[in-house]
Order: sequence, then structure tokens, then C-alpha cells
Amino acid sequence: MCAAFPDFRLGNVLATSFTGTLSERHGNAVERIPTPHRLIDWLAVNGLAVDSCTTAQLDLARELRESIHAAATAAALQDALPASAVQVINDCSAQGRAAAILTPEGKRRWRLSSASCVEDALSVIAADAISIIAGERDGKLALCASPTCQAAFFDTSQSRTRKWCDMNTCGNRQKKARFNANRRKNPGSAE
Repeated sequence: MCAAFPDFRLGNVLATSFTGTLSERHGNAVERIPTPHRLIDWLAVNGLAVDSCTTAQLDLARELRESIHAAATAAALQDALPASAVQVINDCSAQGRAAAILTPEGKRRWRLSSASCVEDALSVIAADAISIIAGERDGKLALCASPTCQAAFFDTSQSRTRKWCDMNTCGNRQKKARFNANRRKNPGSAE
């Protein structure tokens, strides 16, 4: 991965990891797939390797990302799903030619069509989004408590009370801010 681009924020849930390719949506937004090649990199890291990507396919990927984010946010808030977002997710899911295969280790992996096109990879991401938004998987959609992030994430913790999309970024940032605020209030207590 090129050092000129921000690192990917990888998670265990494909669809919400994909929405994390745009982070800090309510602050200084960080675009993690600014170029077609960077989308190829992200797909490869997530087991959906494709041969090439055009600017139009990158635009489609971003449209899917924003649709998943909108629908997952609505689901987390128990609001009505935006019709336009549902349409994009459904269209992307139906477009692809991908098949789930079982590895010798007993894991699921995706096999894209022989052409290995971006639309096939996006169909896998869309199908994953459908399964979590529809409530078919064990977990709960939630929104990150960071005021600058507010990313939708899939909480699979035992208590389903996770507050941060990623403890190493948003959670750590908030804990550090609280710690520094307390030090400013009580300067002598840190020693």
C-alpha cells in the first residue's frame, strides 16, 4: 500500500468496513479510496481481488458506500430506510456474478467471475450490507459515539453496548481528550 494514502480501517464486517473508506464524515473527512487503484487495493485486502477499475466503477463504488452508510445509519436509528439507498444496494447486489466457496479450512471465500470486475466485488459488499441491515446476522447496527465520526458499525460484542466504530481510533481519541480535559481541570493530580 502506498504511504501517500491513509491506511485502511479494516474490520470484521465487510459492508461497514467499506463505509469506513470515508471516515470522519462530520469533521475533516478522510477519503481512503481516492483513486481507482486504491479501490483495487482495498478490494484485494478484503479478499475481493479485481484486475482493474475505471473512474466510473470508482464512482459506483462510492455511490454504494454512501448508500450503505445511509441505510445502516437509518437502521441503527430505527428510522425508515432511504428508498434511493435501498435501490442502489439492491441494484449492486443483483449486478454481480460472485459465488461463495468453502475453503479447505472451513472458511467462506468469494469467487468473482472470470472477468474479475469491480461490479462483482460490489455485489458481494451489497449482499453483506443487506444481511446486516435486514437483521439476519447476530449483532446490532450502531453509530460511533465520536461526534466527528458517527460511522455505522456492526456491534457483535456480547452486551451489544459498544460505543466506538474502532477502539484504536475513535475510542482512543475520545479517551485521550477526556484525560487531557481532566488534567487541565486538575493540573496537580497527574503527578
